[in-house]
Amino acid sequence: MTSAAEPAEPTGTDGREPGAAVLGVVIPRGLVVLLGAAAAIIVAAGIRSVAWLIGPVFLALVIVISVAPVQRWFRNRGWPRWAVTLVLVLAVYAVVLAIAIAVIVSIARLTTALPQYAAQSRQLTESVANLGARFGVGPAELRQAAESLDLGKLAALFGSLLSDVAGLAGNLVFVLTLLLFLSLESGSVGNRLARIEADRPEMREALGGFAHGTRQYMLVTTVFGLIVAVLDGIALALLGIPLAVLWGVLAFVTNYIPNIGFIIGLVPPALLALLIGGPGLMVVVIVVYVVLNFVIQSLIQPRFVGDAVGLSVTITFVALAFWTWLLGPLGAILAIPLTLLAKAVMVDVDPRASWVDALTSSAGGGDQADTPTSRHRPRGSRSWWRHHEQASSRSSMEGAEA
Repeated sequence: MTSAAEPAEPTGTDGREPGAAVLGVVIPRGLVVLLGAAAAIIVAAGIRSVAWLIGPVFLALVIVISVAPVQRWFRNRGWPRWAVTLVLVLAVYAVVLAIAIAVIVSIARLTTALPQYAAQSRQLTESVANLGARFGVGPAELRQAAESLDLGKLAALFGSLLSDVAGLAGNLVFVLTLLLFLSLESGSVGNRLARIEADRPEMREALGGFAHGTRQYMLVTTVFGLIVAVLDGIALALLGIPLAVLWGVLAFVTNYIPNIGFIIGLVPPALLALLIGGPGLMVVVIVVYVVLNFVIQSLIQPRFVGDAVGLSVTITFVALAFWTWLLGPLGAILAIPLTLLAKAVMVDVDPRASWVDALTSSAGGGDQADTPTSRHRPRGSRSWWRHHEQASSRSSMEGAEA
């Protein structure tokens, strides 16, 4: 029983936050919004300043989360933990290194192959100049356009790109090292989550929803990426486009970029088709990419991604722009998992913020939306939360009356 001499805790029944009730000050909602926006800007600036660290760390975390079901599958069949960890680490290392080597070698081949198309570039420039002269474009503008289409400059650009890719070797080693340590510690994740659940059950459920949504998204995106890469590579090889393997790998990587990934993967092979076969071949390449990539990546895949992660197509596009600005190209690839993590720690942990689900979910609403977190949350958890708050409020009132 609560002593009468003890001060009663604030109940929050008047709609004010407990902290404000203790201080006797009610902060206007507009000021709260401004303070929250200012804090968000400061946090975003801090994240952007250490993007070189956050991006690789989160990439390694996503990879470990994605392969966790495979680890459990081996463990359930009696494999020792060290053997499972060793097999998974070696498999992930092999995939990451294979993609990195394929990209570096292909870019190097492209850099050496571009000068071979100098004659085609000059012919294309002359054709464009003649076409421009028919429409009254002056010689100065034509000369400027010809200089901008200099293939030597394009080759130099790819050369600098190759050096930048080679400079990423240090980050690759960092990611591989993180993968090793995270894989070694993944066996104790269950115990860590159990300790979190004992103190903050909502946080445990939110983190479970994040992990489930991330795995579903990576599974769907990887499957569709492989399909698109194989189809693009075969189509480009049949059309006689050089370095079809490179463009297939590029299509696979850009598939992780929501909504606009296929456009990024289309530009290089289309330009190369223009050089070797003229506008006709470029149009054919564009049509093939539109039929394959646009239909699969922009029409079919977003529906599966939306069902898997519970985010609307609009939210995924806005998240792509935001995380790309914040973390660079790696932020574009990790936009969906980063959004799921932000939603888990800022929205899903607080049942009173269920209205946000109605704005962000693909199903369009709160408890009825089949989001990853709602799939992991026990039935009636929000009702339990409200009941818990009401019970705490009644207890405080009874203590005050006593």
